[in-house]
Amino acid sequence: MSIRINDIAPDFTADSTAGTIQFHDWLAGGYAIIFSHPRDFTPVCTTEFGAVAQLAAEWKKRNTKVLGVSVDSVEDHGKWKRDIEAFGGAPADFPIIDDTSLTVAKAFDMLPAEFYLPTEGRTPANTATVRTVYIIGPDKKVRLSMTYPMSVGRNFAEILRALDAVQATDGVPIATPANWQPGQDVIVALSLNDAQAAEKFGPLDIKLPYLRFAKQPTK
Repeated sequence: MSIRINDIAPDFTADSTAGTIQFHDWLAGGYAIIFSHPRDFTPVCTTEFGAVAQLAAEWKKRNTKVLGVSVDSVEDHGKWKRDIEAFGGAPADFPIIDDTSLTVAKAFDMLPAEFYLPTEGRTPANTATVRTVYIIGPDKKVRLSMTYPMSVGRNFAEILRALDAVQATDGVPIATPANWQPGQDVIVALSLNDAQAAEKFGPLDIKLPYLRFAKQPTK
């Protein structure tokens, strides 16, 4: 079964580079980003883990934990981290879980269609689309998902922007327009009429009867 927006993220227990993780307990009421990989010591994934390490201060500022998933062992992860840190120029302090059993890949529906998993000699191609991003909210619900092919490196500036948009709209009757950046105007939900919207958000910039902008509210 596919994982849909607003589903409760599957719980799991897994070994990691930071010890055993019980996922729902590990969330601890904050946001989390899961980003998964088909194999350690692969070129695109090394650049991505390096990018995540470089953004450590940004994740912390947003009360967001990051969790790497790779289908290799904790021992291999520890060796790979040295390459990641050398390439990225920053400590890779976030946990990377051991998913050699593919338990998490299967629970989060990360595997490619008609996948074949040999018992020996598994290559990254066998788990090619285990290159997924999930943003999980404090209520343990899936807020956003993205899946990439092996040949396309993830844009972590966009993932950070998407996290900002999720947090800005969480529990507030607003949405973000195309290409929105933090601090820019937001779209007021149609659940509010013009008077209610103006009272809640201040002056409106009404482009169309159903498209009304307002200043981004501060939480």
